[in-house]
Amino acid sequence: MYRVIAIIGGALALAACTSSSDLGDLFKPAPSMDTVRFESEPPGADAKTSNGQTCKTPCALALPTAGPLTVTFTLAGYQPASENIEVIENTGSPPSLRPNPVVVELTPAPPPPAKKPVRRHPAAKKPAAPKPAAAQPAAPAPAPAAAPAQQAPASPWPSTPAR
Repeated sequence: MYRVIAIIGGALALAACTSSSDLGDLFKPAPSMDTVRFESEPPGADAKTSNGQTCKTPCALALPTAGPLTVTFTLAGYQPASENIEVIENTGSPPSLRPNPVVVELTPAPPPPAKKPVRRHPAAKKPAAPKPAAAQPAAPAPAPAAAPAQQAPASPWPSTPAR
């Protein structure tokens, strides 16, 4: 009987050892979050944080206070802008993120460079033949030939002479 209890106890101990690594996470507190507002001038820019969260300004996101973050603002026709968000440790209260709100003024993108006109080299010109001197015609121009007689339209059947 003691052997059975010892074997069961040993099996339970081995089973506990293999899954004990997951138990450490069970007692950790959930990471604290802080809501940060994002604003841009002009509004409507895409704000993307370094942890992958995105929104269109003006907006707010709940971000973890585990470490510093970077947010990048992009808008068509404007240069992208980035801001760093730092974690501020507060005694007696959970950490917070600063700056809050994150306000960015986007600068217009420079116009695209003007395209240089493509110069096409003209094809090599053949030297012009010298123009002959205006000469008197030796003979008058021939008269136009008489018009040929009209023929009947072609038919795939042999024609029969008219009777």
